Amino acid sequence: MNVKYWKSIKEWIWVFSSFVFVSCFLFQPFKIPSGSMIPTLLVGDFLLVNKFCYGYSEDSFRIGTFTFPLPKISGRIFATKLPQRGEVVVFRNERDNNMNYVKRIIGLPGDKIELIDGIVYINDNPSEIKEAGEYSVIDQGKYFIFKKYIEKLPNGYEHVILKRDEFGKSMLDNVGPFFVPEGHYFMMGDNRDNSKDSRVLEEVGFIPLERIMGRAECLFFSSTCSLFEILKWPFSLRLERFFTAIK
Repeated sequence: MNVKYWKSIKEWIWVFSSFVFVSCFLFQPFKIPSGSMIPTLLVGDFLLVNKFCYGYSEDSFRIGTFTFPLPKISGRIFATKLPQRGEVVVFRNERDNNMNYVKRIIGLPGDKIELIDGIVYINDNPSEIKEAGEYSVIDQGKYFIFKKYIEKLPNGYEHVILKRDEFGKSMLDNVGPFFVPEGHYFMMGDNRDNSKDSRVLEEVGFIPLERIMGRAECLFFSSTCSLFEILKWPFSLRLERFFTAIK
């Protein structure tokens, strides 16, 4: 084989191996395909997921929908902390063709979660809701104006949520109670009236700790168009979202 070509092949092998190592053990990029986490995450956002903060499970070694065939891991290894309420995480949903989901942790193992008129109750304690104006959304080609609120969870964690309908009027505004099993978590999207999450038991339900791939840390790129539509980039880049922390 030509020395020049062999050198080029080795360089590509090195690049690919480095990407796989970083994605499996350190930080993995993800693209947001849906609007279930608006306004925290927008369609076309690219985020970095911290793969080592909770230790590693089998799903840590997953890129896209492919999981590397490594020796079976029971539970999580090298874990120094557990996922906390309010954190945004990426996980594998076994009930939806093993697709990757990104949602916010609302319920911890052992919690009782209930929604009454759209208000989240955690162990019978209601979250605090404060109005924060309006938020315009273009979702699936349609323009909407949603109400924006600051939700304060019982542990003091605050984040923004959207409501398309009035509190108590949406299909998932009165559900539960849900009793989160040990070793599982209850997830919800910030776009409350447009999120398939743990409130829908038959399609998402409680998420085992082992299925959590990592914590969403920051955005590094955001665009309203496809990566391949290079000519549209100057008009589609959301520069204000580049390199911002996810809260």
